[in-house]
Amino acid sequence: MAQFKVIPSREKILARIPDYAVEMVPTGQTVTITYKGTVIAESNAALWVKETKHADVIYLPRSAMREEFFTATDHSTYCPFKGHANYWQLNVAGEIQDNIVWSYESPYEEVLELKDFISFYTDRTAMTISD
Repeated sequence: MAQFKVIPSREKILARIPDYAVEMVPTGQTVTITYKGTVIAESNAALWVKETKHADVIYLPRSAMREEFFTATDHSTYCPFKGHANYWQLNVAGEIQDNIVWSYESPYEEVLELKDFISFYTDRTAMTISD
């Protein structure tokens, strides 16, 4: 059985890829995100998100982000499988990186596990995974 219901925003892509899937798997490891040596998030409850036609992405619980470094922005994007993503700006020692982290605050029911999880652009941050 397909993971995703056919709704108007998914109809075309599901016609091409009817078995599209998003799988969320606990990493079982500690994930640390840094920006130029400053720890900006860390958790041992991270998820690998494995999505058809996309590279795997790690999400951390939102509580893992050091909120003093982040400010919500008005930027948003839409994924027909996960929903609307909200973004945050990073400010470390006066150096600003816009829209460096995102979250699906109200994800679709098929991926509700993503609620209250965040992910970082790895081309602008460093990620360390350890036991």
